[in-house]
Amino acid sequence: MNTEHSPVAPLSRPSGTFAMVAMDQRDSLRTMMAERTGRDRDRVGDGDMTGFKLAVARELGPYASALLIDRHYGCDRMLAERALPDSCAPILAADALTQEPGGPVTGTAIDQAVVPDAAAADGIRALKLLVIWQRDGLRAHRTEMAERFVRMCRAAGLASVLEPVARPTPGEAAEGTFRLNDAIVEAATELAPLRPSLYKCQVPDGGKGTVERIAAEAARIHAVVDVPWVVLSQGVEPDDFPRAVEAACRAGASGFLAGRALWTSALGAPDPVAALRGECAERLRLLGEIVDRHGRPWWSAVREAHDAEGGAA
Repeated sequence: MNTEHSPVAPLSRPSGTFAMVAMDQRDSLRTMMAERTGRDRDRVGDGDMTGFKLAVARELGPYASALLIDRHYGCDRMLAERALPDSCAPILAADALTQEPGGPVTGTAIDQAVVPDAAAADGIRALKLLVIWQRDGLRAHRTEMAERFVRMCRAAGLASVLEPVARPTPGEAAEGTFRLNDAIVEAATELAPLRPSLYKCQVPDGGKGTVERIAAEAARIHAVVDVPWVVLSQGVEPDDFPRAVEAACRAGASGFLAGRALWTSALGAPDPVAALRGECAERLRLLGEIVDRHGRPWWSAVREAHDAEGGAA
């Protein structure tokens, strides 16, 4: 099987693994900036957010295989100013978020303002869709939305990055019956068969525990995902993230697409750019070494899936 022209190839490192930076946070970034700087949320302007995103692109881009950004705050400027090196592929968020100011994202839809063919013409190499996955009556709707997303990316020649985030229903939260690891696997069982180019999911146990323990739980994800997959960092303490990435890679993951564990410390720093250029860049560089050492190359995942289908297209 020829994998040379796979749409996921531009997002990867030479090793076939992924060390990608997520910088597509919107209202949540405003909240984080306010908390870290001691300002009121309404004093954090759009220009502040765009400026930080562009600084992340410039300072962390040289160490990342791809960078994810949204259209609202900085994508056009990032492309126009060539803030990313050629070795770092731009990914555009294609999700419209339902989110109260200061609160979590409660739902998503495909952003109708994102036109895949136009994005590809601008140099975007992939689109990303966040799906808030719950055991409720909207499961079929979310699956249909994710399927449409994968199809539209494929039609435009773009890689599709599907990001289900498992959350408890109000009933599960009230009764204490939600088990994160089981929900991550159930979401993957439901959505990975849609065959996105890249599947992005949470780290089991929030990254707590030994490498062996996390890897054993991550192996359950690997058993039901037959496309390359990576982990995100939301819900994982920054100091725990390198261990979590190693564990997931030992179980079959190909790397990470993460934001908070990489750049949050720069938000409240006296000189955010210096913090990004120093400690944050070093953290990303070390994480790149971890995925090169332990991650599964994306082409192995693609070939194994192809072989399992008996060579069918």
